[in-house]
Amino acid sequence: MKKHVSDIVTDVLIYFFLGLLTLVCLVPFLHVASMSVSSNAAVTTNQVFLLPKGLNIDAYKQVFGDSSMMHSLYITVIVTILFTALGMFLTICGAYALSRPKLKGRKPLNIIFVITMYFNAGIIPSYILMSTLNLLNTMAVLILPLAFSCYNLIILRSFMNASIPPSLIEAAEIDGCDEFRILLSVVLPLSVPVLATLTLFYAVGRWNSFQDALYYITDSDLKVLQQKLYELVNSASSQGLSQEISSSTLQSPEVLKAACIMFATIPILCIYPFVQKYFVKGVMIGAVKE
Repeated sequence: MKKHVSDIVTDVLIYFFLGLLTLVCLVPFLHVASMSVSSNAAVTTNQVFLLPKGLNIDAYKQVFGDSSMMHSLYITVIVTILFTALGMFLTICGAYALSRPKLKGRKPLNIIFVITMYFNAGIIPSYILMSTLNLLNTMAVLILPLAFSCYNLIILRSFMNASIPPSLIEAAEIDGCDEFRILLSVVLPLSVPVLATLTLFYAVGRWNSFQDALYYITDSDLKVLQQKLYELVNSASSQGLSQEISSSTLQSPEVLKAACIMFATIPILCIYPFVQKYFVKGVMIGAVKE
């Protein structure tokens, strides 16, 4: 079937727009990646754009050889795993409960959850609360406050309401299954796409977050990788890039910054391909309005 001229023009414009968006996302990443493996002189004189010049991996050797940076990576991985596990546990339990028609007070509870998306106490009250609870300079302060996301709860609840046939749950109840068995044996196996999507949301959100660590963490042994990266990017001199980077380094500050950015970015990028096939499906199905 032949396409009309208007359809061809529309397709061209769509592909052009998508290609432009791809370049906007890809070019900065390639630029930083090229800087991280380029020579100090080439980076200092602004000769590096998309391709590296004067191949040099000394910055990566320095980053991987820095015990404090590797320790921050370890802390970040542990915090991300615990945060994602707790967040998914709370979200699954909350979404399943709110998706059950026989839950009394379901509508008021939904309204209460939604209100939390629009209002919060602010930074100073939150800091006072964390201090009162003796959570400052602990790993728990990076896990507990943000472990529950109302947005993710709404996505999962909508998915369960729209995509889990009530007849399956009724059949399980007739067979004598309690609520926990229904959740584990019926609901969760049918929710793999949206669960993978929400797991990615939680993991990426925690991995990239540093603001709470900036406020609540002063102990260098508990600094997350993004916090170290923030300190590095904001430092002004080659001998004071961060308190943990040696002042005797011969690396250009820009090269070292680029290497640290890649060091913090690549691990989370490696996870995405494994859940990408569920991503679009999970978001689109979970976004179905009740």
